[in-house]
Amino acid sequence: MIQMKNVIKKYPNGVVAANGITVNIKQGEFVYVVGPSGAGKSTFIKLMYREEKPTSGEVTVSGINLSTLKNGRVPHLRRQLGVVFQDFKLLPRLSVYENVAFAMEVIEEQPKEIRKRVMEVLELVGLKHKVRMLPSELSGGEQQRVSIARSIVNNPKVLIADEPTGNLDPETSWEIMEIFEEINRQGTTIVMATHNREIVNTIRKRVIAIEGGMIVRDEYGGDYGYEG
Repeated sequence: MIQMKNVIKKYPNGVVAANGITVNIKQGEFVYVVGPSGAGKSTFIKLMYREEKPTSGEVTVSGINLSTLKNGRVPHLRRQLGVVFQDFKLLPRLSVYENVAFAMEVIEEQPKEIRKRVMEVLELVGLKHKVRMLPSELSGGEQQRVSIARSIVNNPKVLIADEPTGNLDPETSWEIMEIFEEINRQGTTIVMATHNREIVNTIRKRVIAIEGGMIVRDEYGGDYGYEG
């Protein structure tokens, strides 16, 4: 599903954010990516959806070699992935419904199918009753739910989440995690970078710890492993 082989990512300023990473994530897994700030977690995540390219080594997602993928094919790759960000990245002038539908419109899905699927995912995230509202009229937790709905509306094989609960209060964070667990139960692979110690220690999944651009721990049912 997701494979990295001896991946090195060196930035122009000399920072090595990935230093020989080799890992294999299988279809249907739920993986937390943890580690101190500046350890290389975001780079690790960004390599999976080709926001960053490795300096050397190989990154493969769903059989596609991202290391050699032409830039023109990146949008095609991203149709197979869902990405959830800490800051939501919603289109401010579009309604809840329109934000989610947009992801299907860009791949030219039929209007009838768009309406059916958008309402399905909005029901899953508990926002079916707020389809006409704008992002500015929603709480942070509701905006993140819209972001999640948008990321899964095209039935991606992989959902990549970069600090998805980072801007949310504890209660809302648990609600978001319930949604992620349901998505994972339906067969979607989830890779989630997080600093949330309580979530990792309570909802036990595979934990990949990164320090200095290297995987220092890869443990099934592991704990967070850091203070705070």
